[in-house]
Amino acid sequence: MPWNLTSTHAQSGDLALLVGLRHKHFIFPLIPGGTFHTHRGILNHDELIGKPWGSQVFSHQGAPFFMLQPSLADLLVDLKRSTQIMYPKDIGFILTSMSIGPGQRVMEAGTGSGSMTIALAYAVGPQGRVVSYERREDFQKLAQKNLARLGLEERVTLKLGDIAAGFAETNADAFFLDLPNPWDYIAQVRAALKPGGFFCNLVPTFNQVETLLYALRREHFAFIEVCEILLRYYKTEPSRLRPTDRMVAHTGFLIFARKIEPGEDERVKELLEEHSLVEDSESNR
Repeated sequence: MPWNLTSTHAQSGDLALLVGLRHKHFIFPLIPGGTFHTHRGILNHDELIGKPWGSQVFSHQGAPFFMLQPSLADLLVDLKRSTQIMYPKDIGFILTSMSIGPGQRVMEAGTGSGSMTIALAYAVGPQGRVVSYERREDFQKLAQKNLARLGLEERVTLKLGDIAAGFAETNADAFFLDLPNPWDYIAQVRAALKPGGFFCNLVPTFNQVETLLYALRREHFAFIEVCEILLRYYKTEPSRLRPTDRMVAHTGFLIFARKIEPGEDERVKELLEEHSLVEDSESNR
């Protein structure tokens, strides 16, 4: 696997992260005999291979860099893209909220450039499986290249086509739907999920959230939550600690839900109202 987080020293084929002055950084694979060209000089791969991660290295002009293993966040931000990618701040919360972990079967619709696909593939591990649907072939090909760059392609099945007719898969543990009109496919998603399965979607506007909430109620999803993640960094100078001038603010609304199996028993009516499965819950009390 070219993205290797378990080694202590850089090895041939590893992806390396070089961080230079003013936090300028580069990610590239270490290839014997190779060279890497920067605006501050050239570095020979042979001089990097075998060094401990975290080492300080120098270009032929003497410019200093630190050589590190790239994090998942580094790789996602660095992806080649033809679409807007998911931000690490949203991805991390999605993975924990949907309990994505080793061995799970996870589905996605709207592969795009593959940032969420990569995160899902990393989380499910070698025993898990991610199935990702995309309508555009050019997007899918780019996502495939991005997955292969990290050595994660074996964990993912990429499928091309319109999802309006539904999915061949059933009993998925979780489903991430990344489309601008998710409300049109909630019935199809429900059919693909296992009982109690996790659902998540990200959309940027209030009116999209509103339309999606009605669709989730209609298709018997419960425990619905809507949130957004705001990320603010701080300057790391102890004598003048304060927020940085910019922050990663609104990127989209996250909508989470669970597939449930409601019955007709009157005793469950109050519970259904409490978890947003009855349209006018206030008037029914």
